[in-house]
Amino acid sequence: MMEGNKKIKKISDLAEILREIRSGKKLVLCHGVFDLLHIGHIRYFEQAKKYGDILIVTVTPDRFVNKGPERPAFPENLRAEAIAALDVVDYVAINEWPTAVETIHILKPEIYAKGSEYKDVKKDITGKIIDEENAVHAVGGNIVFTEDIVFSSSKLLNRNFSIFPEETRTFLAQFSNHYSSEDVIQYLRQAEKLKVLVVGETIIDEYNYCEPIGMTTKDPIIAVKYISKEKFAGGILAAANHLANFCHTVDIVTLLGEFETDEAFVRENLNKKITPTFFYKRSSPTIVKRRFVDNYLTQKLFELHEINDNELDHDQGSLLDDVLREKLPNYDVVVVIDYGHGMLTKDLIKTICDNAKFLAVNTQSNAGNRGFNVISKYSRADFISLNRSELNLEERNRHCKLEESIAHVSKKMSCPKILITQGKSGNIYFDADEGFVNTPAFATQVLDRMGAGDAVISLSSLCAFQSAPKDIVGFIANAVASQAVATVGHRKSIEPVPLYKHINTLMK
Repeated sequence: MMEGNKKIKKISDLAEILREIRSGKKLVLCHGVFDLLHIGHIRYFEQAKKYGDILIVTVTPDRFVNKGPERPAFPENLRAEAIAALDVVDYVAINEWPTAVETIHILKPEIYAKGSEYKDVKKDITGKIIDEENAVHAVGGNIVFTEDIVFSSSKLLNRNFSIFPEETRTFLAQFSNHYSSEDVIQYLRQAEKLKVLVVGETIIDEYNYCEPIGMTTKDPIIAVKYISKEKFAGGILAAANHLANFCHTVDIVTLLGEFETDEAFVRENLNKKITPTFFYKRSSPTIVKRRFVDNYLTQKLFELHEINDNELDHDQGSLLDDVLREKLPNYDVVVVIDYGHGMLTKDLIKTICDNAKFLAVNTQSNAGNRGFNVISKYSRADFISLNRSELNLEERNRHCKLEESIAHVSKKMSCPKILITQGKSGNIYFDADEGFVNTPAFATQVLDRMGAGDAVISLSSLCAFQSAPKDIVGFIANAVASQAVATVGHRKSIEPVPLYKHINTLMK
């Protein structure tokens, strides 16, 4: 028997080894995450080995495991080591790509073995099993499906090694008893045909990574050493990018600056499906918010805004009003994210409220508008998403009773659906027909909270438009939030396959 760690090779090294030992022998390839090695995996490997002489198992690397921010539970090296300890396995490799397609082309197995759960391609969320099957046929091999007891690593991890508190575990168990993952995901799939317009300001979020080096000797200020810079397409650009991953038609109406527009950067970082309508605010740059960030902790130290937050002048406001009047009736859902920096004047807000078929609104509270940018600027909405502090500002009461305040805002604004996010306390969703539901938070790692609210309103508005059950809206909003806070800035948009896999994992 070969020692376990000597079985672990690079893909390129395996190709060389196979050239020497393969003559007259059949190669069988298995591929997967194998996050928690269990008896189902062992039987799968044993059945796969019966189809040939040499069994190679490739392991999905950590960076491509998209089952949620808390997965994989075990890092790639440990997963490979556990598999290599099995006598039935001849070689193990940590894959270098998201799927097995490239590996199949390099190793050219006679047999590619998958578990029976992959036999029905309609149930494969990624759609990659077809690509892998085509790759096997291209190298002269065949795909086979083993038949045995199927266990789920995710289910075993959730039941026996859950990282969630008791409240969350209880909620997920009850929710999963009431719905299947497809019951939930269907509302996101069905959003593909919706036409969505996003209205609001473009913001360039710039992260300047620094190393604090101490206090200056002459002034009571902190000195930092600059390391690097990263720019993100923020404001409604980020929201539109989330939406464009789920909907075929997403357009934006937004403001850039008359000078220092950063338009090339904006266009380059917009999803290609998005059709933009740009206006250029006079005597203004495109808004840039520069954060200075501790490089080690990813903790923000301070920020600097490059901004003209005066209201649009009358002429520009009239031009924008004409465009909105023409566009608004053509969309199923209009998402307005109001950052309170001067674009959305009283007249434009009235036009939006009068002409949008289904209006989803967030009025964001930030350092530049705190106390002035409240939701009651809008006379109506069909769906509102705010955080708890933004609701408190609307109610002018920092200690307001949550459900009473939500019901009050709903009545005042004739808004039947309101989502209030509460950070580590999850969210509360109100539907005038169904009442309230509380959903605990799913986030297990919070790397950066910036932009989480934009992601939440973007995708939860699609569900609210479809009148999804209240607990499904709350669930999807928190699944989205947990993915959004696990990435730095707007480095990644929310995408269907990782989100669907995350939902599947939560509901195991």
